[in-house]
Amino acid sequence: MSRIDDSRAFIPVRIAVLTVSDTRSPSDDRSGQVLVERLTGAGHVLADRTIVRDDRDAIAGQLRKWIADPAIDVVISTGGTGLTGRDVTVEAHRDVYEKEIDAFGTVFTMVSMAKIGTSAVQSRATGGVAGGTYLFALPGSPGACKDAWDEILSLQLDYRHRPCNFVEIMPRLDEHQRRK
Repeated sequence: MSRIDDSRAFIPVRIAVLTVSDTRSPSDDRSGQVLVERLTGAGHVLADRTIVRDDRDAIAGQLRKWIADPAIDVVISTGGTGLTGRDVTVEAHRDVYEKEIDAFGTVFTMVSMAKIGTSAVQSRATGGVAGGTYLFALPGSPGACKDAWDEILSLQLDYRHRPCNFVEIMPRLDEHQRRK
């Protein structure tokens, strides 16, 4: 059964928040703010935060920049995961993934179904790994960001979470690159 093991020490991770939007600014980026409040409230470190327009190359470029930064362990983006023509965040994430975390989208859909019913099918939330960095793309609504953080990421980014979590395998994410 899933649980927090209080005999283990909490290990803060360094998280960058990327908002994908043609219209948001730092003053009205509610979804990005939800993520910042949640991650810092949990004891993690906000490593960076920015907003980029709905452009596949711009999104992938920002992801690559943060993947190359050893001071960033995790990137969480919000926005651009829907079905419209401007929604290209998922494609940008997949442009940089080395490995996709297939079950992340599935679990997010399960969480969303409990909250918004069949409207959950309109989201394409995704997760993956590149260069030893975790990457997660969430919908642009504050509610979806709360759900993803509260129900999935807060647990998987907590080293104390049992039976397993993303933090404990971080040192091995780029082992294939070190073996060369």
